[in-house]
Amino acid sequence: MPVSLSVVIITYNEERNIGRCLDALGDVADEVVVVDSYSSDQTVAICHSYNVRVVQHAFEGYVQQKNFATAQAQHDYVLQLDADEVLTEELRRSIREVKQNWQAAGYSLARLTNYCGTWVRHGGWYPDRKLRLYDRRLGRWEGLLLHEKYQLFDNQLVTNLHGDLLHYSYDSVEQHVNQLNRFTSISAEEWALRGKRRVTVFHLLLKPLWKFGHGYILRLGFLDGFAGFCIASISAWGVFLKFAKLRTKSRLLA
Repeated sequence: MPVSLSVVIITYNEERNIGRCLDALGDVADEVVVVDSYSSDQTVAICHSYNVRVVQHAFEGYVQQKNFATAQAQHDYVLQLDADEVLTEELRRSIREVKQNWQAAGYSLARLTNYCGTWVRHGGWYPDRKLRLYDRRLGRWEGLLLHEKYQLFDNQLVTNLHGDLLHYSYDSVEQHVNQLNRFTSISAEEWALRGKRRVTVFHLLLKPLWKFGHGYILRLGFLDGFAGFCIASISAWGVFLKFAKLRTKSRLLA
């Protein structure tokens, strides 16, 4: 039996992205729900122009927001997207086929990221599979402050879909660095909550070096040219920042 599909999207000041995301849905959605965290730009107005349902909800964290958004859907079969993500025609076709013959508890999507105008296919950034199409009765979003993921209950089948989910990540290196600063602060707090407070030279020096070498050399990031070098370098810097912030936080709490 064919199933009805709800597309859910969380937003906050996404006027630059949300229209592109909604345009690319095509005919796969039987319902679109946007959960907005009281944007101060034109995000909500743009959503209303597409005649989608908008629910305002204060942001309490990525896990909480995505579970809340999933709960707002009218249908149990849900496709969760971020505002900076776009379905390709091949992926839309795969989703339409799944709707006609739903077999698994969830389906993973290959995400292809655009970094400052370059599509990144190496360095561990592709295929970057994400479980985004799921039966909400068989799992939930889990995680602490960052790195949320949809976790199915035990012994549930996951199948890979054909087609890419295009991810428009960063328009500039400055944007990447700014977000990295924010995310490393959250990540350091998450590590502290897990009781991982010990920081050594290994964490501050060797782990960043490994992060660069792993992404740029072992995972062939150099094949992505300047974008690959920026990603590897900034990612390594991010590892250092996370542990440096964790060390500072641990000393303050000692």
